[in-house]
Amino acid sequence: KINANVDFYSASVYYTLGIPTDLFTLLFAMSRISGWGAHVLEQYADNRLIRPREDYVGPKDQHWVPIAQRP
Repeated sequence: KINANVDFYSASVYYTLGIPTDLFTLLFAMSRISGWGAHVLEQYADNRLIRPREDYVGPKDQHWVPIAQRP
């Protein structure tokens, strides 16, 4: 099951307003820029490295395979 997020409803509104569909991605990004900027300012003001709080528990010792050689 995939839950709809705000973009699903925004797309319906954009479509109803007659906005071309090739502009949807741009509008989605523009609507988030202020939030992204706020995160940057918060992290810049805190001035410390962000470290993950969890440890990786997935498979280890896996080797990289070039895309051309993958099945």
